Amino acid sequence: MAKTYKSRALAEAHENASDLYRLGLIDKKTMKNFDRSCLTPVKMLTPAAIRRIRAKADVSQAVFAAHLNVTVSVVSKWERGEKFPSGPAAKLLALASIHGIEAIA
Repeated sequence: MAKTYKSRALAEAHENASDLYRLGLIDKKTMKNFDRSCLTPVKMLTPAAIRRIRAKADVSQAVFAAHLNVTVSVVSKWERGEKFPSGPAAKLLALASIHGIEAIA
C-alpha cells in the first residue's frame, strides 16, 4: 500500500528525507521523526465518528465494509462500540475521516 501524506508538500519533504537516509546523510531516528510528522496519523475513532463517515458517504454497512475489506458484522460492532478498528482498517478509516470515503474507494 502506498504511503499517504497529510499534504503534497509533506510528501515531497518525506521523499527528500528518504533519499538523504538512503545516502546515509541522516540517521534512523531523524527518519522516524519525518515518518511520524509527514504520514497521515492513525487516530482512534469513536463509534459515532465511524457512523458519521459512513453516513456522509451515504452508503450501507455492507458497502462500507467492502471498502474497508472487513465484514458487515465488524462494521456493526465498531458502530456500537463493541470492537475498535485496528491495523489497515484503522488507517483506511483515518484517511476516510480526513478525505472522505472516495479516498479509499
